[in-house]
Amino acid sequence: MGARDRPSLWRWSAFALTWHASVWFGWSLLLLCVALFNADAVVAMGWPLFMIAALVFIGELRPVVASDSYAQDGVAISSAFVFAALYLWGLAPAVVLQAVAVLVSELIKRKDIWKILFNIGQYALSIGAAWLVLWAAGAATTPFTVRESFAPGDLWWILGSWAAYHLVNLTLVAGTYETDASTFWESFTEDFWYYTFSTVAVLAVSPFVVVMAASAWQLIPLLLIPLVAVYKTAAISRAKERQSLHDALTDLPNRTLLQSRVSESLEEADREGTGIALFILDLDRFKEVNDTLGHPAGDQLLEVVARRLLGAVRPGDTVARLGGDEFAVLLPDVAHPSDAIEVAGRIREALAEPVRLEGVLMDIDVSIGIALAPQHGDDVEMLMRRADVAMYVAKGEQTGIEVYDAARDPNSPTRLGTVTALREALDHDHLELHYQPKVSLLDGTVVGVEALVRWRHPERGLVPPDEFVPLAERTGLVHRLTAHVLQVGLAQTAEWWQRGLHVPVAINVSMRDLQHDHDLTHLVVSELDRHGLPADALVLEVTESVLVQEPGRAVATLRELAALGVASSLDDFGTGYSSLLLLEQLPVAEIKIDRSFVRRLDEEGGDPAMVRSIVGFAHGLGLTVVAEGVESASAWKSLRDMTCDVAQGFRVARPMPAEQATQWLVERVVRGPVERAGLRSVGSVDLVAGT
Repeated sequence: MGARDRPSLWRWSAFALTWHASVWFGWSLLLLCVALFNADAVVAMGWPLFMIAALVFIGELRPVVASDSYAQDGVAISSAFVFAALYLWGLAPAVVLQAVAVLVSELIKRKDIWKILFNIGQYALSIGAAWLVLWAAGAATTPFTVRESFAPGDLWWILGSWAAYHLVNLTLVAGTYETDASTFWESFTEDFWYYTFSTVAVLAVSPFVVVMAASAWQLIPLLLIPLVAVYKTAAISRAKERQSLHDALTDLPNRTLLQSRVSESLEEADREGTGIALFILDLDRFKEVNDTLGHPAGDQLLEVVARRLLGAVRPGDTVARLGGDEFAVLLPDVAHPSDAIEVAGRIREALAEPVRLEGVLMDIDVSIGIALAPQHGDDVEMLMRRADVAMYVAKGEQTGIEVYDAARDPNSPTRLGTVTALREALDHDHLELHYQPKVSLLDGTVVGVEALVRWRHPERGLVPPDEFVPLAERTGLVHRLTAHVLQVGLAQTAEWWQRGLHVPVAINVSMRDLQHDHDLTHLVVSELDRHGLPADALVLEVTESVLVQEPGRAVATLRELAALGVASSLDDFGTGYSSLLLLEQLPVAEIKIDRSFVRRLDEEGGDPAMVRSIVGFAHGLGLTVVAEGVESASAWKSLRDMTCDVAQGFRVARPMPAEQATQWLVERVVRGPVERAGLRSVGSVDLVAGT
């Protein structure tokens, strides 16, 4: 148990002092009052006692709750009638009436026994403090010496009794409920003025009850009329407050209430040394539901999502609707980022079950961005912005769940600096291409190379594309990057073709390139003409996710290029969500099986069924199949046995700079088939050269 987890000596001392004072002294005072509250006293007080006692019980059982932000148990108006009893008949009736009302009320609420003991003793001591003020002022009464009226000079001891009652009450509560997260003074002063004004407002009724009881006690029930008005006003106030803090459709907390709870959780996490997680969730393709089935169906879907979110999180978590199809989840007390990711996974599972809308069965897909405190920020606005950034990364890359990463945040200072550096790299030709060969699995023939862009950073050295290509896509630099890669890659290819090395080069293009149909087509045609290359010298690689996001534009662009003789390859196949129908419509010549599937062939007990299915399906469509990430002889053999066409990976060769790639190609392309494959004998795949 850490230092923060060990209760402090002050905490235990304060708790012990206030709890024992309330229980022992408070209950001793109560027992004394019970002994004094005998039958003769009851007879002397008469019917007004029963009338006031009934109002004490009503006031204790039905507190006034004007706001959920303060005193969620409400303000008990029983104090007004307890003080009326104190002014009319003295200490004993007031303490006994309050004790019995608190006991009944808290038993009904099923509170812990220690809290019941404390609360009864606490009120007994507080009322006792008020009585001491009356006694010191010579204004104390007994059941046999009833007060019948007040004089103007009585105001000071009335106010004094209220102050004594209120301050003793606050002191006992602050000491008993103080924690390491809240010192005695913080507990004492928390919402001090709210409780002070509420107490004064309630106790101000007591003198009027005294006057009515002394002169015409039968009129006391008339006090129920203004009390009902108070309850009604409080209910309206709570309804308006709830309306301002909750979403009208789902009844979930709205952005304002979420921000308040995030702020509170951040303060608590800072005190306790723990963490919190904030999720931003956005439904994928929600607009299609509204456009196709109408807004009522969209509202119905949002209600279903709200219910499922509530069922997927922990009891202390907050689920909020931020607007439209955007939701948020606050997880306080998160020990490790994996805990947040686990909850996010449960949310996606809960939402994965289809829902029927207007007779149509709909799938619910959601993208979740996660920001953690204190790792990603220590204030509300920063956490919400960074969770939002992570959500858009998850949506854009179709990964479902993403934790905030500053390197992928287009607005972070580091990111902005990287954008500037990348722009300078394009201006000063600091980008270079490395080339990775692709060979036939049948006989080792070199069938092409893939151009892979690298950034020669002056401080960081060689930067891989995963770190800057996504940045280029988000900042508008991707068109310049694609143009640069095409220019350099085709220039190198032209040099190879002039030397008799007729291998096509594969170059990756992004979603943004495909969205600008004629720009990409014009660029490809002009670069091929510029370098005197035929169309079959170039293969354009596109990822499967690109075709899912913009299938219409992507297909149109690829068909236009195919008509010119430029082949296309579907990269990372198996990691996206493209349908078989979409694949049949695509003008691609080959598919590349993602390395994650190929890697499983090397695992013990790895099942090749998925790869075999992809190969068979692609061949059925007349497509060439390329396996990425081939690193072992066993994977090579398995792929060849499955009749996969082409291999690419470290087993063949690593990506190489242009000069080294040229030497590699010269050694293999100009020889015979067996020599080109680098084999000592046909089928001896263990001896592939270049590994």
